[in-house]
Amino acid sequence: MIDPTALNVAPTPTASALVLRPWRVEDAAALVEVYRDPELRRWTQTPMECEDDGVTWVQVHEQDWAAGVRFGFAVLEAAHGSEPSPLVGNVVLKKVAPGKPSAEVGYWTAAQARGRSVAPRALEALTAWAFETFRPDGLELLELLHQVDNPASCRVAVKCGYEFDRTLPATPPAYPLDGHLHVRHAST
Repeated sequence: MIDPTALNVAPTPTASALVLRPWRVEDAAALVEVYRDPELRRWTQTPMECEDDGVTWVQVHEQDWAAGVRFGFAVLEAAHGSEPSPLVGNVVLKKVAPGKPSAEVGYWTAAQARGRSVAPRALEALTAWAFETFRPDGLELLELLHQVDNPASCRVAVKCGYEFDRTLPATPPAYPLDGHLHVRHAST
């Protein structure tokens, strides 16, 4: 079992520090609020209408972490003083298995945090953690998938060294349109 861990991302001259940590039930209300964004709903498939939905979503993430198959991190902006740390995104490592050479990453950014390099900074931290943690078990390649009509995800992938590999055909309902597959090797 992989112990829950927090990852810290240093601030930049133009962006606050980030903290990536496993999801907690206490995050449910903030999660539901973030999901009110129509743009986020466009790219996600999980219904998130009320706090119970948020609690269920977090509990599934906790169970997946305990089972060692999916590792989801809430992305928070580092708090200033007594202010709470706002939820600004999510990154996830999925389809992980001992001896399996590849896994998949995913992410989303809250509306109020878009355009502030949250996604690439969080994805880079997740990528480094994934290779450091799972390379001894054979992880050599991370895959990143997004629909062709999501240029923001494409920019994040390229910025983080995930090279475009190929276009994949649509597989509704999960991917109603063709998608891009980006890959990053452990050696890069």
